[in-house]
Amino acid sequence: MATINNTPAKPEPVLSAFIKAKCPRCRRGDIFASPTYSLSGQKMHETCSHCGLHYEREPGYWYVAMFVSYAFNVAEMVTVAVGTYILTGSNSPWLYVSLLLGIIFLLSPFNYRYSRVALLYWLTPGLNFEPWRSADKPENPQQH
Repeated sequence: MATINNTPAKPEPVLSAFIKAKCPRCRRGDIFASPTYSLSGQKMHETCSHCGLHYEREPGYWYVAMFVSYAFNVAEMVTVAVGTYILTGSNSPWLYVSLLLGIIFLLSPFNYRYSRVALLYWLTPGLNFEPWRSADKPENPQQH
């Protein structure tokens, strides 16, 4: 985001910032240091490079992301199972088991990343977007 005449550019929309895994407070800094699908695994930054937000709000904070990931898994499995039944009409349990295990395996990096991002964006009380933090040099408006 560039600034023109020291006026901050329009902040990134929430859905776009969510998809790009940007900081929920400033929508500028990256939450993750690596791509979603990487052979070296996913590395998460401890703090936002732009506004300094510490992502792990308290000890054990990321355990809640496991429940969000579980909800993602259930939604994905139900969708694949219903879609498979509609498309094939098969009653073979082996077809469903193999498809569901494959989907769980393929989407686990996605679920890991976006369960944490969803937890930060929508499930953490008191963590809100603060538009003044998206400026190139954040200045706290309460100081004036």
